[in-house]
Amino acid sequence: MEDSEPDEVDKLKAKFMSAWHNVKYSWVVRTKTNFSRNSPVFLLGKCYHFKSEGRDESASGCIDAAASTETVLCNVNQFRKDFITRIWLTYRREFPQLKGCTLTTDCGWGCTLRSGQMLLAQSLLLHFLGRDWLWPDALQMVTLESELFKAKSSTMSDSDAGFTFLPHLERPLQDMSEQLGSPSNKKQTLKLNPVSTTSEDEKLHRKIISWLADNPAAIFGMHRLIELGENSGKRAGDWYGPAVVAHLLRRAVEDAVEPELQGITVYVAQDCTVYIADVIEKHLQAIGSGIPKSSDKRAVVILIPVRLGGEKVNPEYKEIVKGILSLEFCVGIIGGKPKQSFYFVGFQDDSLIYMDPHYCQSFVDVTTKDFPLESYHCPSPKKMSFSKMDPSCTIGFYSHNEDDFEKIIDEVTKVLNSPSSKEKYPLFTFSRGHARDYDIDKLCTPKTDSAVQPSETQRRKAERLSNEEFVLL
Repeated sequence: MEDSEPDEVDKLKAKFMSAWHNVKYSWVVRTKTNFSRNSPVFLLGKCYHFKSEGRDESASGCIDAAASTETVLCNVNQFRKDFITRIWLTYRREFPQLKGCTLTTDCGWGCTLRSGQMLLAQSLLLHFLGRDWLWPDALQMVTLESELFKAKSSTMSDSDAGFTFLPHLERPLQDMSEQLGSPSNKKQTLKLNPVSTTSEDEKLHRKIISWLADNPAAIFGMHRLIELGENSGKRAGDWYGPAVVAHLLRRAVEDAVEPELQGITVYVAQDCTVYIADVIEKHLQAIGSGIPKSSDKRAVVILIPVRLGGEKVNPEYKEIVKGILSLEFCVGIIGGKPKQSFYFVGFQDDSLIYMDPHYCQSFVDVTTKDFPLESYHCPSPKKMSFSKMDPSCTIGFYSHNEDDFEKIIDEVTKVLNSPSSKEKYPLFTFSRGHARDYDIDKLCTPKTDSAVQPSETQRRKAERLSNEEFVLL
């Protein structure tokens, strides 16, 4: 008879690996992220320019140069505030034990789930607060680095000047939050164009984070996603691919009973195809009873699992990925390098900008009043060459209504069919009608003899295939 609980060897192994991962991911190597002033930076549909145009070389050139530097500095800080506002979900330790095992951390295996959580968090920020909302406390993270940029740019020509984001993750973020709260650092904060906010906005901000927290009650938290993963043959400690995470997010949102979340749902494309009638049907689902009014229609997060090549990423997809990340409807990409998942949010030239979940932080109890938010916002972006990207990823779009969806179809189709794309077949397609019109559901369902029930192994294998396999054109 099999034991219902892990044996002592498994428990000791789990504890050892958890301890090792906690140490491994609690500290990071000090690296710098360099950005060029000569190329625009795209961040989830917004474009930032860091190069001043038409510098005057007359007698008043020194004054003009100073004003130009201030303008560039303002743009740099606007980008930083925008980036810092995005919700950052990383490895955590010492959270309540996951169901069915002894794990109290996701270090070493939960990075794809964290990347999926970040994409969902961005969708919820768009839904409740809008793309232009900025976290006011992001200003506190824009500090002496800006002074470094001014000093550097004053000694360089306009053609070769750039700027560098220094990492703030040499020490645990608890220490960093204490520094940010100190009076001396507050005096150094650059407050450029402060964004007005309301207490209601801050409540929504905190509520979104609490939905993604690491406790069993959090509807989009690690505990809930692990529970949903059991139906796909997954368990805590397993590797989760981007396609599987897309389906887990869909089920988590569909199962949510909170009144605020009845106005949003998730659609996952099948075999690299977005069926237009299925998305519109989700938009038209009534939030309450009766015939839906225009204000009662649901927003839809569209998730599209794709492959950007075979074993390695196909360089021909580079311009398509960049084009997608430049669209205002894009909520990012769940991707990464082989065996390391990242949340891609933008690009500059041929480098992708991402948020890294591979940093182990302490558990935060979000049930306490005014719980600390600093560890949920990343102070510095990272960049990675497109050529290092793993081909397996999930692309996300946020569609507020049917009109938005029509715009998404038009703009994405232009990107997929752009002259820069040399691929014979598009990365994914939009198809009129429902998936059921093409018998997709039947094709995805394994045929079994009605008199013979599949074994547990066969069931898990079939569910993994239905969740992860898709056609590579």
